[in-house]
Amino acid sequence: MKRALVTGITGQDGSYLTEFLLAKGYAVHGIIRRASSFNTDRIDHLYEDRHKEHVNLFLHYGELGDATSLRRVIETTEPDEIYHLGAQSHVRVSFDQPLYTADVDASGTLRLLEAVRDIDGRTGRRTKVYNAGSSEMFGASAPPQSEKTLFYPRSPYAVSKVAAHWFAVNYREAYGIPVSNGILFNHESPRRGETFVSRKITRAVGRIYLGLQESLYLGNLDARRDWGFAGDYVEAMWLMLQQDDADDFVVATGESYTVREMLDVAFGHVELDWRDYVRFDPRYVRPTEVDHLCGDASKIRRTLGWEPRVGFEPLVRMMVDHDVELARGERMLTDHGHALAQRGLASP
Repeated sequence: MKRALVTGITGQDGSYLTEFLLAKGYAVHGIIRRASSFNTDRIDHLYEDRHKEHVNLFLHYGELGDATSLRRVIETTEPDEIYHLGAQSHVRVSFDQPLYTADVDASGTLRLLEAVRDIDGRTGRRTKVYNAGSSEMFGASAPPQSEKTLFYPRSPYAVSKVAAHWFAVNYREAYGIPVSNGILFNHESPRRGETFVSRKITRAVGRIYLGLQESLYLGNLDARRDWGFAGDYVEAMWLMLQQDDADDFVVATGESYTVREMLDVAFGHVELDWRDYVRFDPRYVRPTEVDHLCGDASKIRRTLGWEPRVGFEPLVRMMVDHDVELARGERMLTDHGHALAQRGLASP
């Protein structure tokens, strides 16, 4: 049985990747941060009591800012493959927390690679590593962007990801570590965090449709992005680590759409006009904007045979359907609370 170690296992990509790997027969180990509240909701449906027999998912406390914890987990789990997804991944937040972003995203990757270099050097193991890059690294470079496009980062997040990318390349060339960089363009799903624009939109659509919310505040509506389905993209990560030679790959659909076009599809799916509800808020505008990202994924299609399966409109409709159902549950609780209050049974 192959063993995989996943950083960022509780995130959107981590949850889909864990499902994928378990279905492939892997034993999956994940690194989670210690918190006073549970933050494993995306993988709760996969987790089983470790006291049972035949359990293949295991969680370990660790931090990308703590080299000792990373080293300990790697030594304990002895993974065949490491999928490094953990990061401070919100672009707008990176402007407010640049030092934290750089420490986790850039230096955290370096800590992980150093641990692999040391442990593999002592044990003779050959651990394959996937490093999660981002289309944001291309920033202001003209589309379409491929593996040969120059990086032009426009945020602390993007700068940190560029540093992590080159750390990976350097460790591959200097020490022979089989680390592959996946430069993934925007990928979304019903599990996307609610502060990201795609999920912020579809979550608002559900709540507005059911009368729970009146307005949606957004920033730049003209930004163009290459949006795909996260469930498709985790297969690309896995395919990269099944090759003998590590390499770097752009993962994208090759089509880009504006935020306005996403609003058209999302609100149109419930027969609403987004112009009646969307308001502009300058706080959501980045200090340096990325205007147009569109990926050229011809290399991974040609080399590894990967293809995206879910298109833009089906993806947005999938997310809206999920969030309408989520809003229905919220509305039911709200109506139930109002009923109890009218009967004098609600808690103060």
